Amino acid sequence: MLPTPEQIKEYIANGIACSHVEVEGDGQHFFATIVSDQFEGLRLVQRHQKVYAALGDRMKSEIHALSFKALTPAEFEAGK
Repeated sequence: MLPTPEQIKEYIANGIACSHVEVEGDGQHFFATIVSDQFEGLRLVQRHQKVYAALGDRMKSEIHALSFKALTPAEFEAGK
């Protein structure tokens, strides 16, 4: 069974303390905007590693493709 955007959102929120998570997708390809204080001071690759860690093995089995923005609250407010 293919995951829903709501399930992806839940997976991310369970692994990262987020102030905002939005996920769109068709069951195979997803795009997410993830906003968290935990991204403060992290380089882009470190932010991505944190998101992939939250998703764990689901990236190998359930989720075919995921692109995302991992932003701090200040970056999100600035419209980045």
